[in-house]
Amino acid sequence: MDRAAIVGVILSLFATISYSQAADPNICSSPTVACEPNQVDQAIKSLQDKAAELKSYQARVNYVTRQPLLDSTALRKGVLYYTKSSGRSRLRIEFLTLQQDEEAEQRYVEQFLFDGVYLTIVNYQTKRVERRQMAEPNEPIDAFSLASRHMPVLGFSKMDDLRKQFDVKIIAEPNDKPALQHLSLTVRPDSVYKDDYTRIDFWIDRQIGLPSQIHAVTTEEDIHEIRLLDPQVNAGIDDKMFQIDVPKGFSVEDVPLEKKTPQSPK
Repeated sequence: MDRAAIVGVILSLFATISYSQAADPNICSSPTVACEPNQVDQAIKSLQDKAAELKSYQARVNYVTRQPLLDSTALRKGVLYYTKSSGRSRLRIEFLTLQQDEEAEQRYVEQFLFDGVYLTIVNYQTKRVERRQMAEPNEPIDAFSLASRHMPVLGFSKMDDLRKQFDVKIIAEPNDKPALQHLSLTVRPDSVYKDDYTRIDFWIDRQIGLPSQIHAVTTEEDIHEIRLLDPQVNAGIDDKMFQIDVPKGFSVEDVPLEKKTPQSPK
């Protein structure tokens, strides 16, 4: 998976909270689904309210990639920091270790920093820094918008459009997991995402009202699992956490902003 796509997958956890339309009240249809008529609507409204209050967020990250066809599993562990103020968001994801299959966990450092304009990726193994311009300096984009470029992000689709792409349901969780609420999205046969994903599941931590886990299955049967552990919400984050000093001896590659090709008038 592309490194920027990794950021997108993680960001999609946050993007779930920025739904902008109401859900279909008749969306419950399966005996495995909790079927209060407005339960999906209520879940989304609660997420919206929490999103409006979100100023900062930090947590430990466990990111697992499973490739059943290759009988391969990789586990990355790290930390995540997110802050938003004056309409501008910043994000830092730092992976610290990697464990592949049955091998021992090893130090493997990769840093991702997004400031609204540039996505900076620092790989300590290859001693390489990649600095991608993602927006014009005077037109910064939110971290959620960055995520939408690499993975279907629910918060950036009108609900009417979303219904065309996914069947959305709330799945009843086992009695031993009362603290979680499970939102499941199944890709429709005619969806624009039909060539990329088959299903995406989100689990909401009821205590803080924010996503804590994502499970995405690709059409190639790869599975991406992300867990956010020990979250701290609106606790404040030092600005220094969003500064990355390029280590001595690292090569730096600047990737300019990809310009959109003007469409010819019809």
